[in-house]
Amino acid sequence: MDTVLRLEDENLQLKKAVRSHAVVDQAIGVVLAGGQLTPDQGWDVLRSTSQNTNIKLRHVAELIVDWARTGQLPTEIRSQLEQQLGLDSAMGMRE
Repeated sequence: MDTVLRLEDENLQLKKAVRSHAVVDQAIGVVLAGGQLTPDQGWDVLRSTSQNTNIKLRHVAELIVDWARTGQLPTEIRSQLEQQLGLDSAMGMRE
């Protein structure tokens, strides 16, 4: 029975990782479109934004994906993206 529980837990962890990976990939796509970057550069921007704001990478990714849909982005994330991408705050980034 321990093996079954361990495998169920491992399966759950893998499902969470896949969902997390998907939202990170989507956020990289949003950053690519806004900054005309390569995927590696988009990943670097996302990672740096997470580190500089002390917000978990997955949560930063979720906020960026939501921004693409709503046009709203928390100030600290917006500021980091503007700085890293050299964007003007008039480019649709609302708080």
